[in-house]
Amino acid sequence: MHDFLNGLVVLLNYVIIPATAYGSQLALGALGVTLVYGILRFSNFAHGDTMAFGTMVTILFTWLFQSWGISFGPLPTALLAMPLGIIVTALFLLGTDRVVYRFYRKQKAAPVILVIVSMGVMFIMNGLVRFIIGTGEQNFNDGTRVIINPFAFKDATGLDQGLALRTTQVITVVTAVIVVAALFWFLNRTRSGKSMRAFSDNEDLALLSGINPERVVTITWILVAILTTVAGVLYGLDKSFKPFTYFQLLLPIFASAVVGGLGNPLGAIGGGFLVAYSEVAVTYAFKLVLKYWLPAGLEPSGLVQLMGTDYKYAVSFAILIIVLLFKPTGLFKGKSV
Repeated sequence: MHDFLNGLVVLLNYVIIPATAYGSQLALGALGVTLVYGILRFSNFAHGDTMAFGTMVTILFTWLFQSWGISFGPLPTALLAMPLGIIVTALFLLGTDRVVYRFYRKQKAAPVILVIVSMGVMFIMNGLVRFIIGTGEQNFNDGTRVIINPFAFKDATGLDQGLALRTTQVITVVTAVIVVAALFWFLNRTRSGKSMRAFSDNEDLALLSGINPERVVTITWILVAILTTVAGVLYGLDKSFKPFTYFQLLLPIFASAVVGGLGNPLGAIGGGFLVAYSEVAVTYAFKLVLKYWLPAGLEPSGLVQLMGTDYKYAVSFAILIIVLLFKPTGLFKGKSV
């Protein structure tokens, strides 16, 4: 029993807890992708860099608050700055829609044209973020770092392995639950949310019903600003902020949305956790876990690692290709790609 618990603690430390936090971040990002695809009807390739932009603005306000001596006690100061990051990101997205996307929307351009346009926006946002905050790594996590200290855990339980639980991991999961619950309440209980769902299901019928399409578009971009900024800040707090990393996150986020079913919010959440657990499990070396769980003499000599951590995005790509080949509408029956 002692060895089983040690192996379980190792699994919690390196697979279950990190994958749950990462899955929460991917789920929020994938929700933004699925909203744009379901309502505006194009794949937004600027999504990852929108996360980077919202996180950058939050970091700048965090530094400003810290220079003023304002903190959030044991919690990261970034949580205080995040609403301001959301506001600036929402204004930026609405401005981008006015200047760029609205023209193509009025021309009833094909979705592939909007995809190409979003790639142009992606490069502009990427360059803007790098110009303002630089290309280096920024660690903006302050406050209490750990909730469960591994050394204190070992002393309290007598186990050889100590359980580690960081504050940012708990904040990530709790914040994701609150944001997702608020989003589903908005979509299902408010008049604006019902208008968005009607517009997504049948645009022509929604217009005949008197729904204002520009209002729907505005609300969609505001929701995307909330989801991307929250997801980006949570990812930055949990790991660190580096603009190029958010560009790379575009693949697992899109994989999450497609796997769950584009246009299906529940599918985006399920896809996010599926991709996260797959990435972490496939790239983790299970040698230590099996050493505790297997009988003496059967311990593996190798790392028992399917792929190195440098190839974790290949897992997302493989999942994406498999789903597109065998179930284009995703596991939760969204819109086909």
